[in-house]
Amino acid sequence: MNLPEREPGQVRIGIAIEIPEPYAADLSAARVAAEDPLADSIPPHITLLGPTVLDAKQLADARDHLAAVAAAAPPFTVRLRGTATFRPVSPVVFVALAQGISECEQLEASVRSGILGGELRFNYHPHVTIAHEVPDAALDKAFDAMSDYSAEFDVDRFYQYEHGDDGIWRPQSAFPLG
Repeated sequence: MNLPEREPGQVRIGIAIEIPEPYAADLSAARVAAEDPLADSIPPHITLLGPTVLDAKQLADARDHLAAVAAAAPPFTVRLRGTATFRPVSPVVFVALAQGISECEQLEASVRSGILGGELRFNYHPHVTIAHEVPDAALDKAFDAMSDYSAEFDVDRFYQYEHGDDGIWRPQSAFPLG
């Protein structure tokens, strides 16, 4: 995983939509089955803002920004269906969104503004990763294993996660939509 360097007095955060149970367990199991080394470190999610480093003193302003973004966005439904990949550009297999794409795109654009503004490495494409940076055979296996996967859930909040010194991403603050 490409993580920005963090200096003393800084935090590494990410903003994401949490995948609820029972779907989170299914998607975690798929990542474990792909032998993805990050399977136990990253809970299933739809990224709104990838790993970003802030000075700890900026965190309160960032959370104010996120609360305003969330308050302006209505709840919506996400439908996950089937698999796709970013290969050959990036060794990633994911479960695709069949519904909720435009809402995620709007949220991402709003989140990635103001204090959290910045350049993207890749164009934003909402998805749920199930295999990342594993051998091609494992990517193929993950792609096939979840090709008929389907789930539907309501999104009424997103979360600010923090990347701990132990390498695990943990939710720190919830931001209710609407």
